[in-house]
Amino acid sequence: MDTNIQNKVDQWLNGNYDAETVAAIKKLQETNPDELTDAFYRNLEFGTGGLRGLMGVGTNRMNKYTVGIATQGFANYLKKAFTGEIKVALAHDSRNNARFFAETVANVFAANGIKVFLFESLRPTPELSFAIRYLGCNGGVVLTASHNPKEYSGYKAYWNDGAQLVPPHDSNVIREVENILTPNDVKWSGGEANITIIGQEIDEAYRKEVFNLSINPEINKKQHDLKIVYTPIHGTGITQVPAVLQLFGFTNVNIVEEQATPDGNFPTVVYPNPEESEAMSLGLKKAKELDADILLGTDPDADRVGIAIKDLKGNWILPNGNQTGVLLFNYVVEQRKAKGLSKPNDFIAKTVVTSDLIDVFAAKNNTTCYNVLTGFKWIAELIHNKESQENFICGGEESYGYMIGNKVRDKDAVSAVAMICEMAAFARNEGRSLFEQLIDIYIRYGYYKEDLLSITKKGMKGAEEIAEMMRGYRENPPATINGSQVVTIYDYQLQQIKDLKTGNIKALDLPKSNVLQFVLEDGSKISARPSGTEPKIKFYFSVNAPLASVNDYDKVTAELDKKISGIIEDMKLK
Repeated sequence: MDTNIQNKVDQWLNGNYDAETVAAIKKLQETNPDELTDAFYRNLEFGTGGLRGLMGVGTNRMNKYTVGIATQGFANYLKKAFTGEIKVALAHDSRNNARFFAETVANVFAANGIKVFLFESLRPTPELSFAIRYLGCNGGVVLTASHNPKEYSGYKAYWNDGAQLVPPHDSNVIREVENILTPNDVKWSGGEANITIIGQEIDEAYRKEVFNLSINPEINKKQHDLKIVYTPIHGTGITQVPAVLQLFGFTNVNIVEEQATPDGNFPTVVYPNPEESEAMSLGLKKAKELDADILLGTDPDADRVGIAIKDLKGNWILPNGNQTGVLLFNYVVEQRKAKGLSKPNDFIAKTVVTSDLIDVFAAKNNTTCYNVLTGFKWIAELIHNKESQENFICGGEESYGYMIGNKVRDKDAVSAVAMICEMAAFARNEGRSLFEQLIDIYIRYGYYKEDLLSITKKGMKGAEEIAEMMRGYRENPPATINGSQVVTIYDYQLQQIKDLKTGNIKALDLPKSNVLQFVLEDGSKISARPSGTEPKIKFYFSVNAPLASVNDYDKVTAELDKKISGIIEDMKLK
C-alpha cells in the first residue's frame, strides 16, 4: 500500500474514532485491501455543491466523520459571514443512513451555537430550500445523493437565499472545510437545546405556495378526474406530491404501490432515476393497465421529474427533459399571457445545454429568456440578482429539473408534477393530448430535437484523455461537422464567443466553465462538457427543422435523427 494511504489508515486506527469504525477498517485490511485503498487514497472532496460519495469508512467515503468535518467547516464560515443569531434548516431523503447523517449534522451545528431546524422525517429537497427562506435561516443542508445508486449518500449545502452555494461562498466554505484536519477539530455535541424539530407547519406553508402557482384552477376542477399515475420511486415525493395534487383538485391519483414506501435500498430499480426507462417501468405497467392520461415519477429527493404520455398512435412514450421543459414553459408563458397575469418584466431561465426552442417561443411571446451555466444554483443566483427589477416565472434544465415561481430556489419536482398535471388537464379540456400540444409547438416555432451522449474514460488516464480532447477542440476546432460549416464557437472557459466568418470575438458574460459549443450553419449545435468530479464527458446535440404539419412528423423526425447520427459519426464519438 502507498505510504500516504497507509498513514491515513493508521491515523484512523489509532485516532479518536469509534470502535465500530476501527473494526470495519481491520476487516477490510484482512478481506479486501483494494477496497481499503480506495476508501483512503484521497479525501472526499467538498466541492462547490457539497459532498457526494459511497458510504463506508475512510476519508474517501460518506460517514460520520467526513460529514462532521464538512459541517464544522460550514459552521465556521457561517459564523464569519453573519453576526447575531445564526440559523440553519436541515432535511434528508430516504437513503440508508440519511437520518443518522442529518442528526449528526444537526448536533455539530448546534454544538457550535447555531440554531437548527431539523425536519421530523424525510422531506423533498425543494421543501428544504423553501424552509430556509420561510424561517429566515442563514443556510441549510439536505442529506441526499439525488438519483445515484443505493450505495451513495450526499450533502448539499445552501445559503440564506435557499440556493446552493455560489461564489464566493462556495470556495470560502471549501477552504474552511479543508482547515478541519481531524475529528478532534469538530464540536460533536453539547448544544442539543439549539435543535428544534419542524414538520407540519412548513409542509402546509410549502403546499400553499405550490398551490398559488396554479394558472387555471377552474380547469383542474372541471377535469378533476384526469387519470394520473404517480411513483415516488421509494423517495421523498410521497410526503408531498399526493397532497399537492389533491390540493390542486385532482381526484383520480393512482400511486404505484410497489414504489410508494420510502426505502434506501430502492428494491424495484437499478437506478432511482426517472430519466431511466427502467425506473419508470412499473409506473408504465400501471398506466397501461388503467389506461391513464399521464404517468409521473420523481427521484429520491423529489427535485427531478420524468413523465410518460401517449403518442398519436396511442403508444406510451417517455419524453426527454427538453421536451417536458418545452411543454411546461410554453404552458406557463402562454397561459399567463392568456389570463392577463403576464408582466412586461417577466423572464424565464434555462441552462446553456437546454433546448433553444425555449428561447424561440419566449421571444415570440415577448418574454426574456436568460441562459446560465449548468446547475440550478446559477438560475437561483440570476433570480437573486434580478428580483428587484424583473419577475421570474420559471426555469429549468434538460436533466429533468424545473422550477416555477421564486419561493423555492432549487429544482422542484413537487410543483412541477402539479403544474404538469394542470397542463395535461388543460390539454384534455381542449380535446387534445400533451403529445399533440408538443407537435403544435413544433409546427409554430420549429421542430428542435436533442440528444445526449455520455462518454466515460476510466481512471487517471481517462481524465487525461478527456482533457486532451477538450484541448484539441480549443486549439484545432473543426471547420465543418457533418458537412455543415462551424460558424460560431462559444468557449465558456475563455469566456468568449467567436464568429468564425468574421473573426470577431465578443465577451461571454458568464462565470468560467469548461464548456465548448459549436454552432453550425444549418442551425445545429453541439456542446461538450466534461464532468468536474469524474472522468466523464457529455456531448449535447441539438438539431432543428421546420415542421409544416402533423403529417410530416415521422418524416422530419427520421431526418433529424439521421442528422444527429451523422454528427456523432463525423466527430468520431462512437
